[in-house]
Parts: sequence; structure tokens; C-alpha cells
Amino acid sequence: MATLLYTHPACLAHDTGPGHPERPARLQAVLAALDDPEFAALQRREAPLASTEDLMLAHPARHVQAVMSAIPQDGLSMLDGDTLVSPGSREAALRAAGAVVAAVDAVVGGAASNAFCAVRPPGHHAEPDRAMGFCLFNNVVVGARRAQQAHGLSRIAIVDFDVHHGNGTETQALADQRLFYASTHQSPLYPGTGMGNDPGHPNVINVPLPPRAGSPEFRAAMIDGVLPALRAFKPELVIISAGFDAHRDDPLAELRLTEADYAWATEELLAVARDCAGGRLVSALEGGYNLEALARSAAAHVRALMAA
Repeated sequence: MATLLYTHPACLAHDTGPGHPERPARLQAVLAALDDPEFAALQRREAPLASTEDLMLAHPARHVQAVMSAIPQDGLSMLDGDTLVSPGSREAALRAAGAVVAAVDAVVGGAASNAFCAVRPPGHHAEPDRAMGFCLFNNVVVGARRAQQAHGLSRIAIVDFDVHHGNGTETQALADQRLFYASTHQSPLYPGTGMGNDPGHPNVINVPLPPRAGSPEFRAAMIDGVLPALRAFKPELVIISAGFDAHRDDPLAELRLTEADYAWATEELLAVARDCAGGRLVSALEGGYNLEALARSAAAHVRALMAA
């Protein structure tokens, strides 16, 4: 079956100000790469707006209201030291979460075997009641909750290979053993979480990597830590927090991955999805701040999705 691509021009209107690393050019670079003729078979779909009810699957109403109330009519507003919003941020955030909701509906409903959501702002740092780390709402958790609430799935796995630990996603998995969360990430690094594992929560797997770790360390972390636990969980749906900032050219961290590592990891996660979840997999863009590396890495990721 086909691979779906969900995106929307409104995601480019989330203005974070001059010099901010999470900038519209990131998404432009990804979309330009996916305009290559080799991706002509991608089924491109417009990301819908998430509803307030969708967001409240992962966040209390007070958080949703607080974020929406903070969005200015002009200029920029700071939610924390590095999370800014502008007039276009409201629609961008709703489209970003809505893309994952729609992708889950389509993949679980059998319209496609997998999907990639090329959206911003990212989401994996967003705690249930706190926007942080460039993230307003936790897009992948909203999608996972949609799979639970609308489709009756009881085991949803989220695998995160962003260079930063997805603290917000982990918080949700710690409170709900129907969610599996696994993360490879650099440590020490922002946000300072994901240092280890709690035996009381076998559904949460953290494999921190030291600065300058590269392909051998990353692949070992996946083979020895993430993939066996993921298979043991027997997910009915696999969701990827697809951050590409562990690339060796990325300016915000010090891991040394390449596009080949992202293609390999995607293929491994697709194999688990095929064996456990009928092939059902949804991926959503998180980090990645060197435009050329981001574009090449996202293309490698989507190429692997299309080959499944």
C-alpha cells in the first residue's frame, strides 16, 4: 500500500523570530527534498485542524487554553526561554497535531500502511500541562490517544530517535502502560531527562548515548535495547518521533549519525510494525536543524517508508 504524506502551508507561518533554530526553513527544506521525482508516488494529503477535543486527549483543557491565550495578535510571545509563538502559531500547532490524528485514522483504517507527517511545531517535549523545548502540544501522544479512543487499540508504541529525550512523551507513558516509549538520545543534553530506566515501568526504555557516539553505538542501542523491548510489547501501532538532529552535521548536539542510520532504523521499525501491527506505522517530524542534513535524512526516512 501507499505511503501518505501529511503537511500544510500553515505550518510555515509559525514564526519563531530571527536566529531561532526551529524556523520555517526547516520544513521548507524537507518538502523541497520530497518534491524530487523519486517521491512522486507519495500520496499527499492536507493536514486537517486538530479539534480542542483531540488536543484534550493528551492535555488538560487548562493547558490548551493557556497556549491559545498566549498566542499574540502581532509580534512574538515567549512561553519559556526557547519556545516562542506568533500569530500563525495557532493554526500551525493545530495542523501539526491534526496531521498525526489524520495519519493514525488513515493507517489504522487501512487506507495506507504508513504515513509521514511533515509538520511543525514539533511536540515530544510538550508535557501534559507545559509547553517547552519548541513544542506546544505533544503531536505523537495526541495521535496515540486517538488510536486508543477512536480505534480501540490497547498497545501503541512510540519510538523516538531525536537527539533530545522526549520528556513529555515519557511522562505520558509512565502514567499509562498501554503506551510504550523508547528513546535513543544524547546525554547529557537538554532537557536533562531520560538518564535511565525504572524496573517498575518496563514500557519505558531509555538508551542514552554519550557525546560523539555514532553509527555503531546507535545501532547497538537499537538492537540491544529498543527493538527487543518493542517486540516484547507487541504493538498494534508504531509511531515514530522522527527527529534528525542526531546527524553529525547538526549544530545543536554532538552525535554523529548519517542518513544511512536513519534509513536503517526506519527499516528496523517497519519490520516490527510488519510482524506485530499489520505494518501500521505513523511518523512525525521532530527536530533537525542543519537544513541540508535534515533534508537528506528526511528523504532517507521517507524512502524507506515507501519501500515497505
